[in-house]
Amino acid sequence: MGTVPERLIEAATRLFADKGFDRVAVQEIVDLAGVTKGAMYHYFGSKDDLLHEIYGSLLRMQTERLELIAAGDGAVEERLHSAAVDVVVTSVENFDQAKVYFRSADQLAESQRMAMRAERRRYHERFRSLVEEGRDSGVFRSDVPADLVVHYFFGSVHHLGAWYREGGALSAKDVGRHYADLLLGALVAGE
Repeated sequence: MGTVPERLIEAATRLFADKGFDRVAVQEIVDLAGVTKGAMYHYFGSKDDLLHEIYGSLLRMQTERLELIAAGDGAVEERLHSAAVDVVVTSVENFDQAKVYFRSADQLAESQRMAMRAERRRYHERFRSLVEEGRDSGVFRSDVPADLVVHYFFGSVHHLGAWYREGGALSAKDVGRHYADLLLGALVAGE
């Protein structure tokens, strides 16, 4: 059944994904989680804190995985491909968390919104460092700025919520491989 914080996060994630952050009352969250408001406020000071944790936990997990992939021994194109597949797969596997953030991040308190943007920026910077490594070693094209590559790729990843359907023709891994192949196809320097 999970700990109280886990149940609260699960309930909030489901409700925020279904109804939207601004349409969910704290009472609905605690009812679904099977806890009291007092229990919720013991762990989370507000709905904002829940929203921050929903996406923060996903981003922390993705960042840890990216660090492992980026620090690996493989060629830069293999590591970037793996990182691109991983962010798509983990986003789809945690779709409600990702959707909640992309739909509701602007409703966070300013300090939390800025903190979350800083965490996401660190992730993007690490991803960009792989693009730069490939560019600096001559494996990737040097005529497209690395920042533009990162914005273009993550724009596509963030748009998954608008079209991807679980149980559809493509699995999360299929989509991840296609996205990664498109990214690498656009980056690999010509012969």
